[in-house]
Amino acid sequence: MPDPPPLRTLDITAGLDIPSALLPQLNLHREGDGYRIRWPDDANIFHMTLGKHLGAETRDHPALIFEDTAGETHVQSFAEVDRAATNLAAMLKQLGYARGSLIGLHTGQHPDTAVAHMAICKLGGVAVTLSQLYGPDTLRHAMNDCQLPVILTSVAAWESMRSTARTDFPHLKHVLCRDPQAGDLDLAAAFETDAGSFVPDYMGSDDPALLMYTSGSTGKPKGILHGHRILAAYTPSINLFFNLAMDDEDAVYWSPSDWAWVGGLLDMLFPAWMAGRPIATSLDRFTAEHAYGFMSRHKVTHSFLAPTAIKRLAQTPDPHAAFDLSLKVICTGGEALASETLNWAEQKLRVVCNEFYGMTEVNHLIGNCAALYPRRPGSMGRAYPGHDVHLVDAEGHHVADGELGEIVTLNASPTRFLGYLNNPEKTAEMALGPYLRTHDLAVRDADGYFWYKGRSDDLIKSSGFRIGPAEIEECLLAHPSVAEVAVIGKPDADRGSIVKAVIKLKAGVTGDDGLSEQLGDHVKTRLAGYKAPREFAYVDGFEMTSSGKINRRALREAEEKAQGGTA
Repeated sequence: MPDPPPLRTLDITAGLDIPSALLPQLNLHREGDGYRIRWPDDANIFHMTLGKHLGAETRDHPALIFEDTAGETHVQSFAEVDRAATNLAAMLKQLGYARGSLIGLHTGQHPDTAVAHMAICKLGGVAVTLSQLYGPDTLRHAMNDCQLPVILTSVAAWESMRSTARTDFPHLKHVLCRDPQAGDLDLAAAFETDAGSFVPDYMGSDDPALLMYTSGSTGKPKGILHGHRILAAYTPSINLFFNLAMDDEDAVYWSPSDWAWVGGLLDMLFPAWMAGRPIATSLDRFTAEHAYGFMSRHKVTHSFLAPTAIKRLAQTPDPHAAFDLSLKVICTGGEALASETLNWAEQKLRVVCNEFYGMTEVNHLIGNCAALYPRRPGSMGRAYPGHDVHLVDAEGHHVADGELGEIVTLNASPTRFLGYLNNPEKTAEMALGPYLRTHDLAVRDADGYFWYKGRSDDLIKSSGFRIGPAEIEECLLAHPSVAEVAVIGKPDADRGSIVKAVIKLKAGVTGDDGLSEQLGDHVKTRLAGYKAPREFAYVDGFEMTSSGKINRRALREAEEKAQGGTA
């Protein structure tokens, strides 16, 4: 037999005491008192997911469970997904696309998206993930920024762009769509047209696999390139935040998180297929009522839910009294999880809830795994094995335990991106000496647990104090009247800024001066007087980014605009 391919290794950290028997499952190699994450040079997303399950024993197992708008359920096996992916790859090759070609995916959480990702792997192309939540301006920016030549989409999502597509998208040559309109190619037919003599062209670990556009909450969306190695680098942390239970025999995965984003794609769809388990999906927008019903119908056991989604589920006091739930594990990230929300999830929803932290550019740095070490409510968790994570000041010097600092990791972090597309200057801005910056602030305690304090651009500077909004938000969420909250700095001539809380109240609660005084006292007595909001606003809901976070930037801009300033 030929020698196995050489192992790629990056990053060492002093980590947890992980049992040796778990190391192969976690894709970790022990070295000294730390661990390395490793992968072969030919690591490819297809081989790490669908390709693992095409043997005689597993090829007919369910891979995709789709509930359509009429409530009908459609199931595809791993073998059926593979056949459709091969056919689509062959059709794309006939259109002139090949190794390195950018292929746009604008098909939402339809099975078309999952199948197309596998087809693009077979083609050797790069999947450009485009959210159907994008408005027309954002979609135009992303497609033209990468000069996208082909897009897979749906009639409903593309309709608003169709009449001006010829002028708006000068690089676009082909549109593939189910129920095609004039000028479109038939996507459904492409899945069924025999591939003939097509031969896959699989890329290697360092080759680009995904081009993902950020949500644009801090400026125009930037194109983030990831290589095929990203999924191998995620393997330890994925296993940990799914509590070492990814391949439970009855496991069914589901998330309302958009498959155009890391949370839906790399933390949910691909992990389900890594474990050889089905992913359930629908095109419905998230509501607590639909989520409970969907999870009941399809016996969902594993989910990724953003903290905002968990908060909305938590407005149902006793979910097990109303729904037949099989849910076992929730992993959560994207924003801080309040201790009150964690307690509800574990006590009322009866699940293990593991929070993790990172960003699209460099992910899964810190997190929890209840199966290996205790969680501390309100904490982000500990540095995950294989990651070297530090807190530093503005000059890049380490700060002591208990002091506020910016979260950084090594420039050679295993989960780091390949770079921003066509923007080396922006890529270079992330470097701080040997470190990669996150612009997120935290405090680390003496036991190695990190406590999130907000983004550096969210930091409120008031009367000489540096105030992170995250702990104030968590404190307010513990009040029985508060359903959702965002804390921002409001410009103030005397203090520089004052703390302002924008709040969505629970049903039946009225926001008035009396409640504001009560909430202010709630923060004063639990945190500190200088952290108590000086102003409250009550809203029916929040503008969200397309990745499911409260758009704090929009709230800050509205404040500045109201005072005659500019954002």
